[in-house]
Parts: sequence; structure tokens; C-alpha cells
Amino acid sequence: MKLLKNKILSAGNLIGKDVIKVDNFLNHQIDIELFNEMGKEFQKRFKNKEINKILTVEASGIGIACIVAQYFNNCPVVFAKKHEAVNMDMDTYESEVYSFTKKKSYKVRVSKKFINEGDKILIIDDFLANGQAVLGLANIVKQGSGEIAGVGIAIEKSFQEGRKKIEDLGIQVESLARIKGFENNTIIFHE
Repeated sequence: MKLLKNKILSAGNLIGKDVIKVDNFLNHQIDIELFNEMGKEFQKRFKNKEINKILTVEASGIGIACIVAQYFNNCPVVFAKKHEAVNMDMDTYESEVYSFTKKKSYKVRVSKKFINEGDKILIIDDFLANGQAVLGLANIVKQGSGEIAGVGIAIEKSFQEGRKKIEDLGIQVESLARIKGFENNTIIFHE
């Protein structure tokens, strides 16, 4: 998606050799106009899929997922929680995931009442690197006897193994911006 790639080039910052900071438009401050265009693009890419629910993980995936839901008949958005809370159901599906950026593992949880047999779920997330968050969400969908209609990613680091792990499960992955690598402090995209 050219608009997203241009935004990454103009507003993204590299940190080290493999981290890109996009907090000024994607995962801290949100560019609603950009998200709206991303929602339209995901609808084009998954238009032949029956989708009745969108699943993401808190916190950075929530904004994108909510905008995307508007292009899938305003279907519900469910987000996996990373932290236990007094007001959360104790009857949950859980999966352990490793965060590449935070360098730690944590459990994500979804109340069992929100993932049901027959649900056709589109998983949405801001980044795909090693695939741990998506694989954790896929595990939760499986626990709830739902079906994964596909995975939509804003930015993919294709030099890492996430896509392969997900596609090896037979799941369609659509990324709006695929980063091939970084050379001389410059982001290189797949065409």
C-alpha cells in the first residue's frame, strides 16, 4: 500500500538494526485518515471471505481493528488482554506469546463468551515479525472452535519468519507494507 509505505518513509524512525518506530502515526498517536485507507485496503484483500468478527491484541492493534471492522459490516472487534484485571471474566482462552519489542513473554486472554464455534475471524495487528502475537491469537481462535478467515498486518518485517509460520498453518496473510530490510539507515520495501 503506497500511502502507508510513504508514511513509513517520511515519519518512521529506525532504532538499531531491526526496530522501526512509527509511534507518531500508528501505535501511539493514530493517523485516522491513514487508518481509514488501510481499512479499505483490507476490505479489498479479504472481500471474498466471510468475516463476522475481528480479533487483535491490546493495545496497538485495537485502533486498526476498529477501523477495519467498519468495512466488514461493523462486525464486533475482540482484543486479547495482556494483563489480568479484577473486572475480567476468569473463564478465558489463553495463549503465551513472546514480544519481540519488549523482549518478554506474557499470556494473552480472551473471554470464552467472545470466541465461538462457527465464528469466522479476521486477525488484525500492527506488526508482523516473528509471528508470536498472531500465532497466540490463532491458538485462541482454535481453542474457541472458531475459524481464521485470514490475517491482516499493517507492517511486516519480511526478513523475519512470521509470515512463513502463519502460512504453514494454511492461513492467508495480507500485509500492507512489507519491509525487506534496512540498508544504510534506509528502509527497503518489497514491491
